[in-house]
Amino acid sequence: MTDREGEFSAFLGGFVLGGLIGALVALLIAPQSGEETRTLIHDRSIELKDKAIEKAEAARIKAEAAAADARARADEIAKMTQEKASELMKKGQEAYSSQVAKKPKPAEPEAPEVTVEG
Repeated sequence: MTDREGEFSAFLGGFVLGGLIGALVALLIAPQSGEETRTLIHDRSIELKDKAIEKAEAARIKAEAAAADARARADEIAKMTQEKASELMKKGQEAYSSQVAKKPKPAEPEAPEVTVEG
């Protein structure tokens, strides 16, 4: 992570925290009874919890989809690689066979001539 990204993350965290503190202070100094304020804080906290659960579920679903996509791509790449390796092996065997066929066979030693004197 670069320094710039770290600074932005710190700024964003401070901004969100400041917003939450500001909302809490606004609720506490609002002209309503303590019971109404507690009820309002309770209701808002439930809403925030529900939103957080929804966001987490959406993130989980996206992560599962991305993982499935990555597995499918990895399987496809593995299959292609295996096919290419098989193809190269076949070509190599063909090249070897053709070179062996081209190689001249060693000449058979000639039998010495036998002459009968006599």
